[in-house]
Amino acid sequence: MQLTLREAARYLDVKESIVRKWVTERNLPVHHADERMYLNAVELWEWAVENGIPVSRRLLDHAKRAPDPVPPMDELLAAGGVHHDVDAPDKMGVLHELVSRLPLPADQNRDTLLSVLEAREAMGSTGIGDGIAIPHVRNPILLRVREPFVTLGLLRHPVDFDALDGKPVHAIFMVVSPTVPVHLRILGELGFLLRDDTLRKLLRERAPADEIIGRVAILEATRTTGSFRKPATTAIGEMT
Repeated sequence: MQLTLREAARYLDVKESIVRKWVTERNLPVHHADERMYLNAVELWEWAVENGIPVSRRLLDHAKRAPDPVPPMDELLAAGGVHHDVDAPDKMGVLHELVSRLPLPADQNRDTLLSVLEAREAMGSTGIGDGIAIPHVRNPILLRVREPFVTLGLLRHPVDFDALDGKPVHAIFMVVSPTVPVHLRILGELGFLLRDDTLRKLLRERAPADEIIGRVAILEATRTTGSFRKPATTAIGEMT
């Protein structure tokens, strides 16, 4: 649920000028689209609670009834792209190559994003097992994008990512979202889909993009039918 500054001011019972002041002086999280600032209802609620600022309960109630829409994963992958033959000799090189391929607006600073990802990897691997990694920072990657997307990089040669299972990584998913709630919901859906052994096989074989995206679409379509098949054991299934 996106809010204008005026709508946010009403929920906080302050003037719009105060909201603008909090954006610059108290790190109130905002997002930009069409040269305008917007706030996410859940982020606003969390920020107000953390900063001891009174906020109407109606804000959270409305956010729960009208969560930000999240496109299906097959659409997210189509938007972010599936890139074959990503080639680099090590983990940092792979991250650099993949960041360079993200479909970001021209004004986005890719070097800053890369630095944040590298710092996160220094703290602990984002390899989730079975040759798959989902590079992310402790705070979700929120950039000035109109819609979320997921970019998949299939490596020409597997690279050591210091994953817990010791397996080198051959597939990397990178999630970019405009808000924290959307980011977390995409990660949850991605974790569910990656439990499918057929999809993981397609990733290992570096299958064509249409086959990978097609499998994702099938999994999403059959999610509620009981036909989704889970592997007996997998490190990915334990992902948090």
